[in-house]
This record gives sequence, C-alpha cells and structure tokens, in this order.
Amino acid sequence: MAYHGMNCTISHFHMSIRPQAVFPAIPSPCFVLEENLLLKNLRLLQRVQQEAGIEIICALKGFSFYHEFPLVRQYLAGATASSLHEARLAFEEMKVKCHVYSPAYLEKEFEELASYTSHLSFNSLNQYQQFYHRAAQKGISCGIRINPEYAEVETDMYNPCVPGSRLGIRRSDIGETLPEGIEGLHSHTLCENDSFVLERTLAVIDEKFGDLLHQIKWLNLGGGHLITRADYQVDHLIQVLTRFKAKYPNLSIILEPGSAVGWQTGFLKSTVLDIVHSAGIDVAILDVSFAAHMPDTLEMPYKPRIRFADSEPVAGKPTYRFGGMTCLAGDYYGDYSFDEPLQIGDEIILEDMIHYTMVKTTTFNGVNLPSIGKLDQDQNFVLFKSFGYESFKDRL
Repeated sequence: MAYHGMNCTISHFHMSIRPQAVFPAIPSPCFVLEENLLLKNLRLLQRVQQEAGIEIICALKGFSFYHEFPLVRQYLAGATASSLHEARLAFEEMKVKCHVYSPAYLEKEFEELASYTSHLSFNSLNQYQQFYHRAAQKGISCGIRINPEYAEVETDMYNPCVPGSRLGIRRSDIGETLPEGIEGLHSHTLCENDSFVLERTLAVIDEKFGDLLHQIKWLNLGGGHLITRADYQVDHLIQVLTRFKAKYPNLSIILEPGSAVGWQTGFLKSTVLDIVHSAGIDVAILDVSFAAHMPDTLEMPYKPRIRFADSEPVAGKPTYRFGGMTCLAGDYYGDYSFDEPLQIGDEIILEDMIHYTMVKTTTFNGVNLPSIGKLDQDQNFVLFKSFGYESFKDRL
C-alpha cells in the first residue's frame, strides 16, 4: 500500500566508528533517494544540454523513480522508454511523449504505445516494414537502430555489439539510401563509459554511417554516458559533441542516460538480522537480498559500497561477509571491515542504490520488497510506498 505525504525530519547524520542508527525514522529495508543529490546531477546534465546544444532525456530502464519525474522534467528534455509500461509511466508522471526503442514491438500493444510516443526506433527492417506506416500516420518521427560493431564494454551481458547481437542493423545490411520516412538513427553501445569512449565510438559511426547522417534529422547516441561520475570530463564531452554537430549541422543530437540521472543519489537502508560464524568467516545476514533487490551486484558484477565500512578486508579489523535473506546459496557479497564489531540490529547503509535497482527488484522466495522514500531538500523523510503480501501474490 502507498503512503503519500508521510514525512518526518531527519537530523543530519554524523560520521561514526560503527554503523549506529543514523536513520532511525526510516523503515528497514528502504530505498531512499536524496533529492539534493538528484538536483546536483540534473543541474550538471542541464549544463551539458545548454553548452553542447543537445538534448538529454531520462532512460526509464535505469531511473524510474517516478515520484521525482516532475523535478526531472524541469531540467531534462524528456524521457525514453523501451516498453508500453515505461512509455505510459513517463506520459502520466512526467507529462511527456517518449522516445521509444524496443527490440520488437507487440502488435496488440502498438496502438496504445504510439499514443505515448514522439520518436520511435526500429530494431530491424522487418519491424520497420510492419509498423512504419502506422507510426508515420500518427506523426511519430521514425528511426532505426544501428549496430556500429564497436563497443568498449567488458561484460558481454551488457555489450550490444557482441557477434550475433540481436540489437541494431549493421552497415552491411543497409543500402546507400535509408528506407522511406526514416528521420533518425539510434546507436547504443556504451555502458557506464566516459567521453573518450564516446569520441572513439563517434569516429566509427562517422566512418561507417557518415553518408547516411546527411539523410536524417536526429541521431540518438543512447545511454551509458556516466556524465555525473566524479571523474567524468564534462568539458571534453561538450567539445566532442560540439565538433560533431559542426560537421553535421542538420542533426539534433540526443543522449539518453539512465545511470547518470540516478548516480549516487541515494541508498538502501538495511538491518543486520543475524551474525553467523562459518569456517572462520563472520556472515552478517541482512533484511534485504542481493539477488532479489540488487541483482546487478551479482550480474555485472560490482561490489557495493557500505557506509562506515572499508570495502576491502583490513587486517586486525572486524570483517564481515554480507548475506541476503533468500535461500539462494549465492545471495551474498563481501568482505567488508569495520572499526567495531557489528551487532544484531545494526543499521547497514548500502550506497548508490537508486539507479538500476528498483527497476530490477523481484519477490523471489517471497521476500518482501524494500519500501521507497526520499530525503527532500530540507532533509525531511517522505515515505512513498511500502509493500506486502499482495505485491508478492500479484506477480504470480
């Protein structure tokens, strides 16, 4: 059930030698967005838009925290969706029509999807032939996704340019002229990459598709631009985009990051339920699940940061492996060191848990979903939603 308007003031937290209750008024577990951190990201993205003369739109597959969509709309140019439900969510909560791309569109959904769409990209020529005329009749600007066959993504699961990829059309499969009515090209080959990877990717696109770029109105460079990461060279990005626009003044250029919007904008509060001693390893069992609530930690994989903890074991310090509360043997991550031993009931804050988390949660094993809330600009906690049995049952 949802809780609207419930709020309480959270005192500014202080550093501590052990993870005491910094947020006692926040339920556990709970995804908590920090609005001031989101604003910082949005203002930086707005600066890139203005100085580079491009559009940045929010990718819902990475950031669907719709409670903040009215704020996002004040800074970004819109939203991008990969399904009917994402497009409807953006239309209803951000009040915009979406840029839409999907590997394949469903016939039974297309009419409704089109009503929420301003730009639509086809993944194949088959999809173009099936849906183009219906989209064009509704005034939708149509494009096709290209596969430049170049990506600097280390994990194959996230690499859209692996041999045999189903995503996008290769240059060898397109003739000298684009199909009738195609106004844009869509390329998405990045994954949490920097501006230098984009620069090299644009060089490949220019080499392989340059003759086609003069035939279109817009170029969508997809997501994976981690613009809000602390070491990202924003000025270089602006230079790269400005140069490319100067070469192709006919093009509107679009970026659609998801991670960059929600990057380091909040945390997942959890609680230590038990501490198990196993073969010389201390395992702290939490009221959350890595598999069900943070699947990218196992899929990517990456090691989440924990507040007040050393992310690598430190000799002489109390060290713990963290386990989730499902029965999956691999539902754990570690190891972390603390200044003081943990105790049952301690609060554990997993950092940077707003992007690519809530959108991937499951109720595997019947484990409840974390609540959702935010710390507003005045550090007031607002609880948006909590979950229960019906959320589990409704998925079955």
